[in-house]
Amino acid sequence: MDFGLSDEQEMIVSTVRSFVENEIYPHEALVERTGEVPREIAFEIKRKTIALGFYACNFPEAVGGAGLGHLDFALVERELGRGSMALNHFFGRPQNILMACEGEQRERYLLPAVRGERMDALAMTEPGAGSDVRGMKCAARREGGDWVVNGTKHFISGADHADFMIVFIATGEDDTPKGPKKRITAFLVDRGTPGFTIRDGYRSVSHRGYKNMILEFDDCRLPDAQVLGEVDGGFAVMNTWLYATRITVATMSVGRARRVFDYALNYAAEREQFGQPIGKFQGVGFQIADMITEIDAADWLTLSAAWRLDQGLPANREIASAKLYATEMLARVTDATLQIYGGMGLMDDFPIERFWRDARVERIWDGTSEIQRHIISRELLRPLGA
Repeated sequence: MDFGLSDEQEMIVSTVRSFVENEIYPHEALVERTGEVPREIAFEIKRKTIALGFYACNFPEAVGGAGLGHLDFALVERELGRGSMALNHFFGRPQNILMACEGEQRERYLLPAVRGERMDALAMTEPGAGSDVRGMKCAARREGGDWVVNGTKHFISGADHADFMIVFIATGEDDTPKGPKKRITAFLVDRGTPGFTIRDGYRSVSHRGYKNMILEFDDCRLPDAQVLGEVDGGFAVMNTWLYATRITVATMSVGRARRVFDYALNYAAEREQFGQPIGKFQGVGFQIADMITEIDAADWLTLSAAWRLDQGLPANREIASAKLYATEMLARVTDATLQIYGGMGLMDDFPIERFWRDARVERIWDGTSEIQRHIISRELLRPLGA
């Protein structure tokens, strides 16, 4: 692995960072205050991203994307992590799983998503099934040549703006020595489909304006043309396209940590107590040293995992390690920064309390820290027969 960035990669970093600072930062206070992204602001962010040539940059050039590799895309996501999730959502990174579209699906879903004409959302989690995907109760049965779907999904990010959803649904069950095992199928479901309702979800303290929605299916009929991949092949589609999404959480955590660290560093240099900057006191200075060390470690751990994917090397454990360490590092960095600011850190005069709140969800979504530790230990122990 080359530890230096190429000229092109440096350009990616500077371009996206400049975009975030000029197009995202100015609107953050409004979104934080109202919990909404005004339609005109969302439109402008998307329009400018398309003009910049970065919309759907995670897709191959063959379908109209910029064709960035995993490492280059990780650099994009790292810089986006500096800004509001609610706003940078419109920078536009459709789900890579859309590459599984075939035939007419490509014209109806894949290509419009890459062009920014239609937006997607991924729906997997249910009230009773989070990390346990096979525990989902949202199910489809065959009836009259169609699939009839009933059930609920929740915590669905981006569904408030999405034109269609990529929904994982139970389509059968097999008896195994370990008990019943559900078969899962991925479906493409358009907003407005009869029997399909999208409603507001829960109010979260993390990432205001980046809403989670509830999807409800009540005898919703879907033809075979809406199946993404193969019937009962949801896990194959998932494992092919989705497992690398954990890198996104890791890289964005690194980007946000670097922004938070800048606040901590500058405050430690400017704030005076007992006649000197507080950074000169070991209690603060050592925290600064620990923070940057952990940020750098998380950064390289994450970029290394992305590099392995580009090389075609196994990376499941490395991705889990990156997601685990980067998200827990972000929690420590935001908490330490708040401590350095003291009481003012909890006031909304500064964004520190927002960073602190936002950091909490990163250890939960896209696989909890406990799930990442399970993946890591399993990958290490299985070859030894344990």
